[in-house]
Parts: sequence; C-alpha cells; structure tokens
Amino acid sequence: MALENQPASESRQDTLSPGARPRRLLLAKPRGFCAGVERAVEVVSRALELFQGPIYVRKQIVHNRHVIESFCAQGVVFVEELDEVPDGELVIFSAHGVSPAVRLAARERKLQVIDATCPLVTKVHLEALRFHREGRSLILVGHKGHEEVVGTMGEVPGHVQLVGTPEEADRVEVPDPERVAVLTQTTLGVDDANTIIDVLRRRFPRLVTPPSDDICYATQNRQIAVKRLAERADLVLVLGSANSSNSQRLREVALDCGAQSYLIDDASRIDSAWLEGAECVGVTAGASAPEHLVEAVVDYFKARGVVEVEEVEAMDERVTFAPPAELARARARDHQPQS
Repeated sequence: MALENQPASESRQDTLSPGARPRRLLLAKPRGFCAGVERAVEVVSRALELFQGPIYVRKQIVHNRHVIESFCAQGVVFVEELDEVPDGELVIFSAHGVSPAVRLAARERKLQVIDATCPLVTKVHLEALRFHREGRSLILVGHKGHEEVVGTMGEVPGHVQLVGTPEEADRVEVPDPERVAVLTQTTLGVDDANTIIDVLRRRFPRLVTPPSDDICYATQNRQIAVKRLAERADLVLVLGSANSSNSQRLREVALDCGAQSYLIDDASRIDSAWLEGAECVGVTAGASAPEHLVEAVVDYFKARGVVEVEEVEAMDERVTFAPPAELARARARDHQPQS
C-alpha cells in the first residue's frame, strides 16, 4: 500500500535561535494508542506468530505510517480490496470496520478472516441496523470516504444519508421528520459533531440518538486532554499521520483553543521556526500513534536544552478489549499438546 510522500525532514542536529528555545514541555495524558488500536495492532502481531505464509490486511490496520511501515518490514501485505488476496489466504479486516458486502466477498473467496474491527465501531454498525429495523431515516455525521463511514453506510445500503457540516445538516431531507435517528463516526471532533447534531435536533425535534455517544471514549478523552494543554502551551504538536481523523481533530481542537498547532508524523518533522517565541510546548498523540514517537519528541527537546517536562493528566484510561474470537481459537490450537 503506497504511503503519501512527506516533506523533506529537518536535520535533528539543527541549532535553535535564542527565541526558539522553549523552557517547558507538557505531555498530554491520555495520549496515543486507544484500546481499539492496541487490539488491532496485537491482532497483526499475533497473526505473524501463529500463521505461516503471507498475512494480508485489507486497508491500513490503523492510520499511522510508522505502524504500517513496521508491519510491512515484517512481511505483512496491505491491500486495498479483497481481489488482491489469493483465494483461501488469511486476511485481517482493519480497525475501521467493513460492510456486509466485504464479509460476503471474503466468504465467497473462502478467505480465512480475522476481524480486527474496533468494538466501538461495531456498536455503530449495530445501531444502524436497529434504527433501520425500527423504520427510522438514518443520518450519519461523518467524513465522506472515510473507511469507517463506508463500512457503516454499507450495513443498510441506500438508507443512510451522510452529513459533514452544519450546512449539510440544514439541507438534509427525510420522508418522515418524526422518525429520524442520527449516528456519528467515532473519531469526530466532539464540539463539531454536537454543533451538527444541534442543527438536526432543531429541524427534527423527535430526533433519536444512541443510548451512549458514538464518538469513542478515547477520541473524547484525547480532545479534553489537548484542551488542557492548549490552556498552558503556546504551541501544541500532535503526533499522527495525515489520514488519521482523530489526530486531525486534535490539531483543530488545539487551534480552536488559541494555541498554534501542527500535525507531525515524528520528531524529524518539527520545524524550528515554529518554536520562535514559544516558551511552553505541548505534545500529544492521536489514538493510532505509538508511544515511542512521543519519546523521540521528548528527546528532541531535551537535546535542545529543555529540562522541565510535565505530564498533564486529564483522566485515567483503563479500557481494554478482548481479542477477536478467530485469533483466540487459533492461539488455542497452537497451544494444544501434540498427540
């Protein structure tokens, strides 16, 4: 799978002007991997140990170039669609979920499937099915073309309308304004999603929402944490890849709070010009960015004289998800005594 070209990195040995020497570094907590990403990454890692032959993954297992490049180096083959996977081979579905049509295609090709879909994405899929069975018009708040959105809309093809802005929410039409339900992509900005839902609720006063938020706990927690950073930092650096929706939202949240903010893949992308006049720099990481990237950024600033490093804790996160059943069964077979 091709990855986007990145701008040439700046030398790690650059010297900073006196005006570009921050005194303090703040680290958001929570940051980085969420439970769904940890589960998906673990699925691929364990598959490499348990199965022989190539391991295929449909789409990027999570949206982070460092994670993808690491797995590619271990022989994982990332494909866009199932027709790139030979019949009967093992394929892993990414954390963002797939439509029933993809599952059917896998069965027809007799592919061995391990489903690494985040359980919180699966929750949204099930809500779409339930609301459709209840005869409600479905509106999904999300970004057109995002893999999670494609999978959710595929649960009830032709029966979900996608809105991505308050203006679109103000124009959407439904057959019965009294029977409308709304779902949201799990990685949206909380404030942006609420603004859109407020428009829908004004237009459809009996709008039905899920019993709990669709926007995942980790997305919300990281946005709360970055707001805490932006209250104190002049500059906020968000570690994450450009195709990571939740990472993009973190940057936007920091900007909305008044801090300058940049999305970077790793420490090599830091531009020393950003540091001019910034006495305090905040650092966070999207839900698909591994912790070693944060550690490298800390090393970058320590090498340039920053000695005050503080972790700013917004809340304690202890969520974990069980591995997919297919992986658990394969592990059990692997540990059976030989006769």
